[in-house]
Amino acid sequence: MQRCTLPALAIAAMLALPVAVHAQPTPAGQRHFPEAALRGQLTIHSSAEARLNNQSVRLAPGLRIFNTSNALVFAHSLINQPLKVNYVIEASTGMLLTAWILTEDEARQPRKGSDGVQNNIRTESHTPQTAR
Repeated sequence: MQRCTLPALAIAAMLALPVAVHAQPTPAGQRHFPEAALRGQLTIHSSAEARLNNQSVRLAPGLRIFNTSNALVFAHSLINQPLKVNYVIEASTGMLLTAWILTEDEARQPRKGSDGVQNNIRTESHTPQTAR
């Protein structure tokens, strides 16, 4: 049986520190989400697939899901549960990278996402009309 040395304990404590600090909500109890985070309805179907706003989405290998206490949870523990989330999609792959399960208060806060239609399609004619 090997004894744990003091430097090994110090290294282990330093590695755990960033996770512990990140998992703490702000003093007021409110979480702050990135500006790029959108709102949506998420249902995880497997460790690799989910539906986000009624569209299939792949889960990134490094997917992080935070519960309402801001603690990390595993995707497989949420299978087939409809969740209101704020989320970030990884730009180069289109995979779901991060999701925050929202409290009722957070879900009432306005944010871009499933509540509105977002596109860049114009339906009117782009040809200028001349006066007659």
